Order: sequence, then structure tokens, then C-alpha cells
Amino acid sequence: MKKISLLFMMISAIVLGQQSVLDQKINSLISNKKATVGISVLDFENGFKYSKNADKKLPMQSVFKFHIAATVLDYVDKGKLSLDQKIVLNTSNLLGNTWSPLRDKYPNGGVSVPLSEILEFTVAKSDNNGCDIMLKLLGGTQTVQKFINSKGIKGFQIKYNEAEMHKDWNLQYENYSTMNAATDALRKFYDGKLLSKKSTDYLMKVMLSTSTGKNKLIEQLPKNTPVARKTGSSGKNKAGLTGAENEIAIITLPNGKHYAIAVFVSNSTETEEVNCRMISDISKLVWDYFNK
Repeated sequence: MKKISLLFMMISAIVLGQQSVLDQKINSLISNKKATVGISVLDFENGFKYSKNADKKLPMQSVFKFHIAATVLDYVDKGKLSLDQKIVLNTSNLLGNTWSPLRDKYPNGGVSVPLSEILEFTVAKSDNNGCDIMLKLLGGTQTVQKFINSKGIKGFQIKYNEAEMHKDWNLQYENYSTMNAATDALRKFYDGKLLSKKSTDYLMKVMLSTSTGKNKLIEQLPKNTPVARKTGSSGKNKAGLTGAENEIAIITLPNGKHYAIAVFVSNSTETEEVNCRMISDISKLVWDYFNK
């Protein structure tokens, strides 16, 4: 028994030492940056956790489209919505002056498309019009809030849609998440505790196809690494402040194991390049930690 206890203590000391090295490396990356950086890492199989400012309530921006899509799929699971139901696109829901690949595909509107197409554009391409179309179907942000709360996820709040945030810079701060809440949501999603297996598999596939933010979490990872992710970005205001440069993801390791990671860069006066590079560098450090 003594030998087993000694071995356990030695392993624990090695793990703690590696965590300390990881923390030192991350600190050296962010300590001189004029930004608030929140980080949460959660290993699904072994229970490893790493956090930095992980309980700070930071603006989500488009990361909240993951939570909205999950709520829509909960409605699908309950028979309240169908992925096949047709949504009419027109000038009232294809707003200009906002990020919308959906509007670019259907510039004149006047078409009906399945809800699945709206959801896929919203998550994989971060479409703002698609986001607000889905929120309207749900009856508003309070439906998303109620669903997320019902799953025991704390430190999450959603009050405003994309159109409202575009009118008032400060409203983004009312749509917040802690980093711990983000990785908790991803873990429960992965474990099938948010949605049915069919809806979980579907949303996972959509997130794996995400095309935005290639200079963030995935930039320095090996090509073809499976990463189910959702990005978010506020851009800069007139004062040169970035409210949010974010990403959350479930990453599959070469050994088949998984971890969730959330990195939010908030209230930054650094350039967009520096903000995104911080996320990229942090992601690489975490990847290297798991692949030692």
C-alpha cells in the first residue's frame, strides 16, 4: 500500500509540475497585453482542469449562437420545431449592414429555406440574420436563458439579439458567459445531457464545419484535427476598444480523447492580429500539454 501511495504522490507531483509550467507559459503570453483574457480548459476523460479568469463574466458575441442553436434543437427534440420547416426570407429578416452570408446567398429574398439551412449558416458561418431568425422562432432570448438554466449551467446570460447589439455597443456586455460556464456547456453537450443523440450528432457535425476564425484556436493545430467550435468577435469601437475576440471548442486528440477549451479576449486595446494570436498561442500551448 505504501508503494502505491508513493507512486500516486509522485504522479500527482509530476502533473502539478506540468500544470505549473503551462500556467507560467500562458502568463508570459498574456501578462503584458492590454486586455482581459479568460481561459477554461476541461479534459473530458481524465478530469484535468485549467482556468484563468474563468469566473469573469465576459461578453460572448457570436459564441452565444451555440447556445441558441442548442435551444432550437431542444425544440426540435420536443416536436415544437422541425429542421425541415420552411422559413421565408425577405427584406424584413435579411438586414443589411451586418455579417450575413445567408443574405449574400439570397440577396433579393423571396425564397423559403429549411430551418436546417438557417441553423447551419448561423453556427458554421456565424450568420447574424440567421441568429435573429432563430431567436424569433423561439420567442426571444428568454427561451434560451431558461433552457441553459435548466441544464444547471451557471454564469451565462443572454438578453439581446444581434440587431439590438448592433445599435448599442454596451449591450454586448449583457450577453455574457464565464469561461467555466462555456466549458461546462460543451461538456454537457458532448455527454448528451443537452440534447437527444440525433440532435447532438447533428450540431457536432455543424460545429466541425465552422469556417470562421481560422486564425484563432485551430491556427497552429495539426491539419485535419477534429475541432467542433464556435467563434465570436465584436470588432473595434471608435475608441479602438475590442469588446470580444472569442472562441469555444471541443478538440479531439490523436489518442481519441477530448477536451473543451474557451478563450475570451475582452476589453482589449491590442490589434485584432494580437488578440487572435493570443488565442492561437494559448490553444497551441494547451495542445502541447495534452500531447506530451
